[in-house]
Amino acid sequence: MLSKADREQLEARGISEEQLEEQLNMLRAGVAPTRLDRPAAVGDGLLQLPENVIPGLVELSRMAAAEGRLSKFVPASGAASRMFKSPLSVLEDTAIATLDDLRSRAVDGGAAADVVRLLDNLERFAFKPLLAESLAGEGLEATGLLAGGDHRPLLDHLLTEQGLGYARLPKALLAFHEYPEGPRTALEEQLVEAAEQVADRNGLCRLHFTVTPAHQPAMAARCEAAASELAGRGLQVEATYSAQKPSTDTIASDPEGNPFRDEEGRLFFRPGGHGALIENLAECGGDVVLIKNIDNVLHDRLKGPTHQYKAALAGYLVFLQSHIFRLLDRLSGGDKDPALLAEAAGFVRNELSGGMAPGFDELAPEEQARALVDRLDRPIRVCGMVKNIGEPGGGPFWVRHDDGSTSLQIVESAQVDMDDPDQAKILSESGYFNPVDLVCGIRDHRGETYDLGRFVDRQAVFISDKSYQGRDLKALELPGLWNGAMAHWSTVFIEVPISTFSPVKTVLDLLKPEHQPGEAAD
Repeated sequence: MLSKADREQLEARGISEEQLEEQLNMLRAGVAPTRLDRPAAVGDGLLQLPENVIPGLVELSRMAAAEGRLSKFVPASGAASRMFKSPLSVLEDTAIATLDDLRSRAVDGGAAADVVRLLDNLERFAFKPLLAESLAGEGLEATGLLAGGDHRPLLDHLLTEQGLGYARLPKALLAFHEYPEGPRTALEEQLVEAAEQVADRNGLCRLHFTVTPAHQPAMAARCEAAASELAGRGLQVEATYSAQKPSTDTIASDPEGNPFRDEEGRLFFRPGGHGALIENLAECGGDVVLIKNIDNVLHDRLKGPTHQYKAALAGYLVFLQSHIFRLLDRLSGGDKDPALLAEAAGFVRNELSGGMAPGFDELAPEEQARALVDRLDRPIRVCGMVKNIGEPGGGPFWVRHDDGSTSLQIVESAQVDMDDPDQAKILSESGYFNPVDLVCGIRDHRGETYDLGRFVDRQAVFISDKSYQGRDLKALELPGLWNGAMAHWSTVFIEVPISTFSPVKTVLDLLKPEHQPGEAAD
């Protein structure tokens, strides 16, 4: 039973009682796992672009950009605390008092070994001048501290409010790459990419960042400073920001499925996961939207393939749209010409990797036209896929549905029943990985933004076991932005080079060649 205070809490968040009950039912009953049919592969749900078609696709992208149709959408609210998990662990371990203690502990690997590597390579991180400046404020210097066996002030100045505070900042504001003119943050690298990928004929680059409200002022200030530098090249930056909405938070339950309550007896909600950003995407005002995570950026010297293949993905989407929009204009206008119906069905089969429902050929022309409009009148996503190199995350699969049909989906391992040997085998056989490199068409043939909520698979949720102040709870995560939240989009998977994929999950990833100013790296 909900109290008056409960109802007021729901109303303040914009969550209905029906939504609350639906979420609790999922937490009680669990959710059915995704049923894999087979991995997507080249020639079977995944395209490998011939070299000779890429220049034409790049030109289509440039024409669309010149018209102002392209923009970037960058999920950037993630905190950097996970990047610094090992240094934070060492800093909190009072038994590691000296550098000798740290090196002794590092023999066994783990966090200590990570921190030794960090300290031994301080000169190779782009944040080194910022760290040096912070230390100098207290009359300290990195080389002297390490020579004296005192590593803790270094970690304090890197991670905490005593210095740079990197452990609490979003990744967007961390110095990733070193250049002669100074370090460049992940946010600034996204602006540099936008200048190449989405600038219109007037030099205007449109970007949308999802942020946490607390960090939006700092991100906006950094963006404004970087934009002033781009202005010298005749470019303008139009950056907008949004936060994940409270209405997309999800209720937690206790192990028995009752609403979890905090120490004050209030309903306990948790952020619904990145799938909640589908609303932010719908409201960003975009047309053809390029999506890539904030930390997947390269040093300038290696950006060439990224620019080329992102443009090729965008060009392919523009190519698809031109055909889909032409077909929809005729079909929705009442055209039932048999040749048109055959062309549209062939397009769905050949270009969108999907057939029509069983019995389509026996339908009357009017019904065929309606079925084709339903199949074609959807948002479109063209997704880059890289060869699987063992990174954790999702991949491209054919998924089988209850009615026997199949569709192309990005599937995470958490969605699969790993106790089923056949399903586990299919998952392990995937040769490709999802690097979150998408181009999305979110307007219809009339130029209106789709109601993206209509195309979400509401059942594609995750349930995980968490705790709060020592009490066990069940948490519900909404369908992921690029899997469940886009489940009913028209989907195309295209192979892109692994060189376009360079995520920074831990601080040590910044030592990889793609994040260094020269060729030398570990």
